[in-house]
Amino acid sequence: MPLVKRSMALHGHRTSIALEPEFWAVIDEIVRRRNISLAALIAEIDDNRDPDDALSSSVRVHALEFALTRE
Repeated sequence: MPLVKRSMALHGHRTSIALEPEFWAVIDEIVRRRNISLAALIAEIDDNRDPDDALSSSVRVHALEFALTRE
């Protein structure tokens, strides 16, 4: 499955993240449920990740953790 790239401003700089559509669907649900912007969620994930971990990997893990715990 091809990756889908989305661009956003992260801490004042433009960046893009490429994820599988299934992960974007979960991320979109998190954004809707929390009523925050995509950029705000990604910034939160970025602020809490280990600097040695890739941002895209951290976003995938965040989406997976949400999907496994949602009711």
